[in-house]
Amino acid sequence: MIVQIYEIQTPREAEQCIDAGVDHIGSVILSESDWHQPEIHDVISVSDGTPVKNSIIPLFQDIDTISRVIDYYNPDFIHFCETLTDDHGKKIDFGQLIDLQSEVKEKFPGVGIIRSIPIPSEKTALDFPSLLIANKFEPISDYFLTDTWLGNDPVKGFIGITGKLCDRNTAKQLVNQSRIPVILAGGLSPENVYKAVMDVYPSGADSCTLTNAVDERGCPVRFKKDFRRVRRFVEEVRRVQQDLMQKKTILIREIEELKESLRDREAALPAHSIRPHQILVIEELEEKITQKEEMLQRISTMIAC
Repeated sequence: MIVQIYEIQTPREAEQCIDAGVDHIGSVILSESDWHQPEIHDVISVSDGTPVKNSIIPLFQDIDTISRVIDYYNPDFIHFCETLTDDHGKKIDFGQLIDLQSEVKEKFPGVGIIRSIPIPSEKTALDFPSLLIANKFEPISDYFLTDTWLGNDPVKGFIGITGKLCDRNTAKQLVNQSRIPVILAGGLSPENVYKAVMDVYPSGADSCTLTNAVDERGCPVRFKKDFRRVRRFVEEVRRVQQDLMQKKTILIREIEELKESLRDREAALPAHSIRPHQILVIEELEEKITQKEEMLQRISTMIAC
């Protein structure tokens, strides 16, 4: 299961992420005019020769500059995180962004694309177009990342760094409908990531704001990590993996028991005059097997990522 930590802007913090067991390290290019950042290039280089993947978030959409960014940094992933709605949560025309992603995918087939999907904060998700947006971007994306939409996002036009939880029901619906892996983000911390992942069953978990260091007022400091919290975050996600392995073992046993019961029921059917209740029992067993096999597949996919 993927553990992703964002806003890593120095090689030293990248090294500490790797030591902590992080799988994906993300960095941000803040300015189109100042996209050439040798220190972030060094951040990318830190993971060379390791299983750790790296990604770049560009806070601009110019295809020529993005192409130069990819050529210079050579990241594993480019991550697009535009808001994709207006301030009232209505879907905007994002045809140009789809064209941008398509062009990046065509020009750089070896670079994966992560697309952030905006999801409102908990209990405010009525009629929000998260799933419709995901449908449009899925064919040209390799990963989705959920993130919390507030309507007045900290970085105008871009989703993320709110420190607020997104609506888990919508996030779970996204996981269930998506044919590509979904990384859960939005207000995740060492204190809540275990429950959030167990509720949603994503392929990974991401943290930015709530693994940052804090100032004297207790406010998160951008681009500065608290590595005690990063390590705790990793530990909590790994605890999810361990518990899912146990759940997988139990599910395999339960499925075999149900299948054996189904075989016994089918063998006991009379050659003639099958009663409706006998068919009903068999159908109920088949439904239970299907449900548990679907859960087993979901857990296996999570563990494998």
